[in-house]
Amino acid sequence: MTTIINATIGESKGVSRVFMEGRHLLTAGVQIGNKYSIKSDKVARRLELIEVQSGFAGKCISVSKRERNGVVHPVIDLRSEQIREVFEDDHKVRVAIRRGRIVITALQIQTKIRERLKRMKEKLDRGQKLAVCSLFHGGGILDAAVHSGLMRSGVGSFLQVGVELESEYLDCSMRNNTEIWTEDSIAINSDVRDVYLSENTPQCEVLLGGIPCIAASKSGKVKNKLTFAEEHADAGALFVDYLNWLRHVNPCIALIENVGEYANTASMAAIRSVFIYLGYRVHEAVLDGWDYGTLEHRKRLVVVAITPGIGDSFSFENLKVNKVRETCINAILDDIPLDDESWKSYEYLATKEKRDKAEGKGFARQLLTGNESGCGTLGTGYKKGRSTEPFILHPENPGLSRLFTKAEHERLKGIPAGLTDGVSETIGHEICGQSVCFPKFVSVGEEIGRALMSSRNNVVNFPSRSAQASMDEAVCAEPEKFQTGSLALLI
Repeated sequence: MTTIINATIGESKGVSRVFMEGRHLLTAGVQIGNKYSIKSDKVARRLELIEVQSGFAGKCISVSKRERNGVVHPVIDLRSEQIREVFEDDHKVRVAIRRGRIVITALQIQTKIRERLKRMKEKLDRGQKLAVCSLFHGGGILDAAVHSGLMRSGVGSFLQVGVELESEYLDCSMRNNTEIWTEDSIAINSDVRDVYLSENTPQCEVLLGGIPCIAASKSGKVKNKLTFAEEHADAGALFVDYLNWLRHVNPCIALIENVGEYANTASMAAIRSVFIYLGYRVHEAVLDGWDYGTLEHRKRLVVVAITPGIGDSFSFENLKVNKVRETCINAILDDIPLDDESWKSYEYLATKEKRDKAEGKGFARQLLTGNESGCGTLGTGYKKGRSTEPFILHPENPGLSRLFTKAEHERLKGIPAGLTDGVSETIGHEICGQSVCFPKFVSVGEEIGRALMSSRNNVVNFPSRSAQASMDEAVCAEPEKFQTGSLALLI
């Protein structure tokens, strides 16, 4: 039988210690009274306990015993300076035992943390572009904003992997986001749940994901008659796929954007726990695009998870405002003729507004003159002409109004012109409606880049034991569900 133990590195009288006890040692071939010498390999980060004969003259340890409730168990109490020499500041190790052979290696999570920090440091030192993995890519608006912000801090990036279900959205991004797509990029037109991940999945420094908010937003929950976000058949469990990608691409930095309500979902609680367990420090804030220079008031939860040891100075309090907001909505409007067919009466919305008020629902139309300093959120289905989203009133006929055009929608969100070129008004509104207020994420990207550049000469191999201990305190209830490993690699 094989036994795997994830053991904590402790300390006894100033000497590092790994303690193991139980019948699982016996069934794996460890006998009471056996003696073992210690063989260390600092390069491979590995200790092996080699069984020796009773007359062995060198330094060794013996398997002792302890009796509990009338049952005798073998005990291995390994105390050696070699533990700290090999595993440095690691907090835990993995012990694999089979047929009496004992191999101690670094825990996979700690190995992956070291690997991603090393990869990030090398790229920053060489001035190489950071590889980005983008899930729920849409038209690439979020990606373009973060890329622009990183560039402001002197950090280049490119899209290593982009996953998007809607082919028109993906094509639009690839056509218009020429700065982030390269010959090395992998474009995946698929439901993220159908993408197979393996050992060959490319490693990335940054993971981006605007996890679909249809199940978490107030309107989405009402429309779909949901008690909780995770109940939605399609979008409710997509956070699981985000976390699956997180484990496979092993980024130094992960970013999530969603509606503010998402902060209080079970999904976000699980995401926080897994982030912490995998060695990330989590930063969260609800930010309004209007505060960063857009005319659209769009409050969204922004989550930035960073591996301790690089980018430690990141803070939402450091975000800069890089765009001067227009004085009013009129400043971004197209010159639409007063007799254009886009001006409509929308009688059904007026009727619905009266009905909603009578029923005490509190819904009201946003009819704007253009003199306003901002407006409410324009969503994915804006082109449908929905009752609570903004309309522009006809300058002369108060009975008529129109939707914002695709180009105006871009300007309301501060999206650079051209990122939705080549698509219809409907698709353009869908891309913009599910995207982000561009300047806000330029600011987030700039702050990430600044934090990276300020710490690139002080990158440590791994967070301190005290930092790791604080992470462990917040680990989710069943961490084994998030730990993988091949036995063949352990013995």
